[in-house]
Amino acid sequence: MTAEKSPVRRAVIPAAGLGTRFLPATKAVPKEMLTVVDRPAIQWVVEEAAGAGLDDMLIVTSPAKKAVEDHFDRAPELEAVLEAKARHDLLDAVRHPTGIARFHFTRQGAPLGLGHAVSVARHHVGDETFAVLLPDELLADGGRALSRMIAVAADTGSAVVALREVPRDQISSYGCAVPAGAVSADGVVELAGLVEKPPVDEAPSQLAVMGRYVLPPVVFDRLDVTPPGRGGEIQLTDALATLVDGPGLVGVVVASGSYDAGQRLDWLRANVELALADPDGGGEVAAMVAAALDRARPTPDPRPGGAR
Repeated sequence: MTAEKSPVRRAVIPAAGLGTRFLPATKAVPKEMLTVVDRPAIQWVVEEAAGAGLDDMLIVTSPAKKAVEDHFDRAPELEAVLEAKARHDLLDAVRHPTGIARFHFTRQGAPLGLGHAVSVARHHVGDETFAVLLPDELLADGGRALSRMIAVAADTGSAVVALREVPRDQISSYGCAVPAGAVSADGVVELAGLVEKPPVDEAPSQLAVMGRYVLPPVVFDRLDVTPPGRGGEIQLTDALATLVDGPGLVGVVVASGSYDAGQRLDWLRANVELALADPDGGGEVAAMVAAALDRARPTPDPRPGGAR
C-alpha cells in the first residue's frame, strides 16, 4: 500500500481486550480477528493507518492474542501449498498483511485499562508524535480522516482526537468531548476537556470520542501519574483531559463512515455496508439483501378485509 510520507510514522494499536461482548465467538478467537467482509477487523485498521502514511505498527496484545501476531507473519507451509497449486490469488491475499508495514508486538501484562495499554508503548514510540487506533472502531476511508488529524496536530501542536456525534441517549457509552467553542466549518473544535462515559443528563455534548488519536509523547508522562478512574482502570481520556492546559486538545469531527465493531449490531452493519460497497461483489450482495428483505416482509392476507 502506498501513501504520502507522513510526519507521524508510528501507530499503536491496543488489542489486549477480552471481547466479552462477542462471547461465545471470542472464547477462542480474538475479537480483532473476527471477519469484516473478507479480512479480520484489525487488518482494516492497519490498512487505514498505512493509508495515512504510517509505516510502523506496534500492536499491544495479551497471551490469548497469538492469532493476531500470526496473521501479520509469514505462513511458509500454507504459502508453499498455494504456490504448488498455482493459487496465486490466495497466495497474494495471504502474503498481503505481512507487507503492509513493519510490525512489532508487546504485551500489556495486566488488564489495567486503555491508558495503561497505551503507556506500555513508551519505549517503542520514544519522543515522537504517534497515532493510536482502537481496532473496535472501523473507519474504512483509506486513512483520510487520520491524515486530517495528523495535519491538524502538525498545525496546532495539540493532541488530536476523532469525534462523532451520537444520539444523546447513547453518549454514556463513550468518552464525551467538552467543546470550548463551536465546531468549525471543516469539523475542527477546540476542547476544554473530556469526560469518560458521563450520565446522559450530565453529558456536556453529543460528541463521542472515537478510537482515533494523534498524541504528543508528553502523554506518557501524564499517564504515569493518572490514577485509576472509572472501573478501576487507567483511562486514556483522563490523561488526555490534562493536556487542555498544554499542549492543548483538539477534536476533529468525522461525519460518516465509522463503525463501532465492538457492538454486535454495528459489526453486522459494517459487514453489510462494506460488502455492498465492494466493487467486485457489491451488486450480488445488494440482490441478496433485497431478496432477504422480501422474505422477511409479512405476506398480505388475500382474503377481503384480512383475517378475522
